[in-house]
Amino acid sequence: MIEDIELETLINEVYEYYGFDFGSYSRASLKRRVSRVFTLDGFKHFHEFLSKVRTDPEYCKKMIDEITVNVTEMFRDPSFYLTLRKEILPLLGTKPFIRIWHAGCSTGEEVYSMAIMLKEAGLLHKSILYATDINATVLETAKSGIFPLRMIKDYADNYREAGGQEDFSDYYIANYGFAKFNENLSEKMVFSQHNLVSDTSFNEFDLILCRNVLIYFDNNLQKRVVNLFDDSLAVLGFLALGTKETIKYSISQTKYKQFDKEKIWRKIKE
Repeated sequence: MIEDIELETLINEVYEYYGFDFGSYSRASLKRRVSRVFTLDGFKHFHEFLSKVRTDPEYCKKMIDEITVNVTEMFRDPSFYLTLRKEILPLLGTKPFIRIWHAGCSTGEEVYSMAIMLKEAGLLHKSILYATDINATVLETAKSGIFPLRMIKDYADNYREAGGQEDFSDYYIANYGFAKFNENLSEKMVFSQHNLVSDTSFNEFDLILCRNVLIYFDNNLQKRVVNLFDDSLAVLGFLALGTKETIKYSISQTKYKQFDKEKIWRKIKE
């Protein structure tokens, strides 16, 4: 386990050498993740680790990738997806075109989940799903639409709990221990790198999903990111966060109405 002062040194050095700013990340979470990399890579002393980060850009990139990966799965929290399916998608379906942003999409399982639900609702043809993450490595996995076959039973169970009626196996081809999801899902997706810490709004969306990402940020950065989402959301659009996340302390409550018991808010005015 690295010390607090060592973590601060690392944050400063990574920013100075590579321009990557971890300064607004939650310290407890960041410390756990950096300590894990430190241990797994066999370092005994912090100065050796810091020297490697300073002098080896490839290693620094690998370290950043390791500590920015968020755990995800298809149809995670099925009750959330059931609410999307039954209550949110019918409202979005009244629009001529639907723009959705998955911010912090990680390896893309939730993006494919959304595409499947849009397809079943007859809305995929008039939708576009923007999927962004800070981590280029996980975006490559997301683009490929290839996930371990061992996970598929859990994903299929989640799908059914989320109101899915079709045969889940129709959505992918199984081969050599992996499941590759159909290209008629991914052709409606646009993947790109986007840093919630420093980048700005890039479109106007009808639905923004950023689930279990804000928990890694400190309060000031959470507020900045919620304001970024506000700037990016159309009036009467929806914002969906993770189970432990809220907009309550970040933005005027008169602009938003919590849609139901799930962490979904509707923007009711500019």
